[in-house]
Amino acid sequence: MRLLVRSLLLLLGGLVFFALAGVVAVWAPDQSVETLGQRWAGPPSQFVAVDGLRVHLRDEGPRDDPLPVVLLHGTSDSLHTWDGWAAVLSTRRRVIRFDLAGFGLTGPNADNDYSVNRYVQQLGAVLDHLGVQRVVLGGNSLGGHVAWAGALAMPQRVARLVLVDAGGYAVAPQDVPVAWRLARVPGLRRVLEHLLPRGLVLASVRNVYGDPAKVSPALVDRYYDMALRAGNRRALGYRMEQGLADGSARIRTLVLPTLILWGARDRLIPLQSAEQFARDVPGSKLVVFDDLGHLPHQEDPQRTVRELQRFLDGDLVN
Repeated sequence: MRLLVRSLLLLLGGLVFFALAGVVAVWAPDQSVETLGQRWAGPPSQFVAVDGLRVHLRDEGPRDDPLPVVLLHGTSDSLHTWDGWAAVLSTRRRVIRFDLAGFGLTGPNADNDYSVNRYVQQLGAVLDHLGVQRVVLGGNSLGGHVAWAGALAMPQRVARLVLVDAGGYAVAPQDVPVAWRLARVPGLRRVLEHLLPRGLVLASVRNVYGDPAKVSPALVDRYYDMALRAGNRRALGYRMEQGLADGSARIRTLVLPTLILWGARDRLIPLQSAEQFARDVPGSKLVVFDDLGHLPHQEDPQRTVRELQRFLDGDLVN
């Protein structure tokens, strides 16, 4: 009997040990922006005080460009998603990109408001801070939703619109990254504010690529680190909770040159949305990349940016 009890105690101790070891392995407390900035905010990054935030921003290319290109990232992303495009465009164009509130190195806002209207407010404040009057405005996913909403809110400032797998319609996703699914569960998202398995980040990024084999360890490092920025995981919970309203009626009022770029393998915002944008925005141009997913600009920046360059080089009365 004594041997049995001893064996059970040893077994229980082993289970506790491995459970604790598992927790330690995925324990991931928040990181300060100063710590993360050492890796992710090197030149040409800057931080500017805008709209009650310390916004992480990159402003590259010739300052005499009369029509800068402004690029907005999506949920759980950062300005780094546009690195490939910026490298090409900034040789001839001024390219401005920044981390939206609650993501990247900008971090959360004080009122926990992550609505599209609040992001449009942040966009306007950044343009005011930089003294930029008129732009080509582009965005991916959430950033695309903010871009078209910004074009409607500030028609005098937006000359052209670029929608990259943009949000806007009430179209059911075919699949959702697992990290977002967990962030929608109040109890679990509180746990994920302290624990973050790297495998969870890997699975979520692979989910939005047309070819998951293209997801490199360095790319996972970036998404993992951005998630750890103090306050970002809680902000993601609010973002998931607040959702996005169907914008189909408003989209039909857009009246400016619009380029629509889409990955046909996008399972988060399927191709159906791209086709709806093309129908609803008069004179828009739709380009579909059959082998790419939700982040075509990141998955294949060279091929996708060529379409943008053609669009930018077209005739436009400023």
